[in-house]
Amino acid sequence: MTADRPARVEDVHELAQAMPHVTVVQGSRGNEVYQVGGRSFVFFRTPRPDAVDPATGEKLPDVIVLWVESEEEKLALVQDETTPFFTTPHFDGHRSVLVRASRLGEISRRELAEVVQDAWLSQASLRRRSVWLAEHGGPEPGESS
Repeated sequence: MTADRPARVEDVHELAQAMPHVTVVQGSRGNEVYQVGGRSFVFFRTPRPDAVDPATGEKLPDVIVLWVESEEEKLALVQDETTPFFTTPHFDGHRSVLVRASRLGEISRRELAEVVQDAWLSQASLRRRSVWLAEHGGPEPGESS
């Protein structure tokens, strides 16, 4: 078995595309948006005024948005200081977390895979989610493992 390694932006694309029933659409500025059943679960965001570098004030050019199952899951990720995940006031009440592509190396590819899979599970239909979980031996989101 290959040792786990730091995550890279290429892994986000590979992991999102590996999920079943995924379509990739282009955002208004050519940015990739990964969808399942017409619902986005990962997208590469264009620079926006709500996500800026605290040192320079420049808009962050490399923000990736990943959906989560619940507000509790979001808080667990963004409040854990060992992860690069964050949010902005623009995303208050939105079931998603943000991460900069340049900080993906702070988590492992395995950790990234879990976040991308959870993003897909949070947006997939009940039937698709159930089939995927049955094939991969996981509990339904919200159930104990």
